Amino acid sequence: MKLSEIPKEELELMSYDDIAGYILQESGKKMKLADIFKKVCNVLNLPDSYLESHLVDFFEQMSTNKKFVMLKNGFWDLQSRHKADFVIEDSDEEEYEVEETEADTTEETTDDNEDIFYDQEDETDDTEEDDLADLVVIDGDEEDESNI
Repeated sequence: MKLSEIPKEELELMSYDDIAGYILQESGKKMKLADIFKKVCNVLNLPDSYLESHLVDFFEQMSTNKKFVMLKNGFWDLQSRHKADFVIEDSDEEEYEVEETEADTTEETTDDNEDIFYDQEDETDDTEEDDLADLVVIDGDEEDESNI
């Protein structure tokens, strides 16, 4: 359906980005944001002052709607007319290699004799006392007799 075939009452109920979709579809080409909104305002018979005061709101609607895509130099178009270009740069791999190299050198500087599981400020960790000195062994027979 063309924009000119839609009744005015129905147009007034439509959102600006929906009308913009019709405008871009009918034009068949990319357009600047201000030009799209000017056409939306013309379709709805809105004054030029409305265009100036609501252009930022229209930009927000367009940028959050996935039907539209912002192109270079401020042009907008329908997403369906454009494919996504994925560029994989080699610089990411180089950065990864640098990080890996730094990690390797850090591991080499670690002292193998250093015990990393004990807090160095805790004096009780390194005492030479026998941890089992307070251990009491109870014979199974003695335990049974004490419960009687």
